[in-house]
Amino acid sequence: MRESYRPIAEKGALRRVLIVTPTYDERENLEWFVSGVFGVLPHAHVLVVDDASPDGTGQLADDLAAADARVSVLHRPSKQGLGTAYAEGFRWALDHQYDLVFEMDADLSHDPAHLPAFLEAFSRGADVVVGSRNVEGGRVVGWGLGRTLLSKGGSLYARLVLGVGVRDLTTGFKGYTRQALQAIDPATLESNGYSFQIETTYRALRAGLSVVEVPITFVDRRAGESKMSRAIFAEAMRVVWRLR
Repeated sequence: MRESYRPIAEKGALRRVLIVTPTYDERENLEWFVSGVFGVLPHAHVLVVDDASPDGTGQLADDLAAADARVSVLHRPSKQGLGTAYAEGFRWALDHQYDLVFEMDADLSHDPAHLPAFLEAFSRGADVVVGSRNVEGGRVVGWGLGRTLLSKGGSLYARLVLGVGVRDLTTGFKGYTRQALQAIDPATLESNGYSFQIETTYRALRAGLSVVEVPITFVDRRAGESKMSRAIFAEAMRVVWRLR
């Protein structure tokens, strides 16, 4: 494990921060993403979990890691899905003693400028912080009406089925304390696709953890192709009944 870091100071405490980002064909975006994160949190670390991207994203990640000790890479042999990538990244974070662990997409849809608001929520006692598009101040830029309705309708459906108050259950911009990840137990997570986001938040709520939503502006990807599909979304909607 690399030790060339200076932890984030928060109310007298030192917290090590890790950003986990799964990648599959994100070569056009990855360097911009990493640069953006370090521009806001220069003492954080980034873990890239690459699923053998055909476009060479994994090699670029290795190059970034070789040039900067704040970057680490997990290589997986094939495309295995978003949820399993995050679960492996979370286990790596726990093994390497990080205190705050974030999940962010590498496609530049999650703006690192929101990270200080997450840290502020943690400083006030949150266990899990959700970057929400569906609370006051949150919004989406670049989506058509159909995808907007699909996303908002899906979150509403999941909220009603599960009986929870969190307004954005499908967001992929989230942060966890170490203790929250231990309570959620990444090794036992069962969902993969976007249902993974619903399961992790629901587990946190069932464990009695404090889940706080902070508003974000979600910007549709600038390069590459979206991994979202109607089939993935439909799978997420079925999973809520299993969770309940």
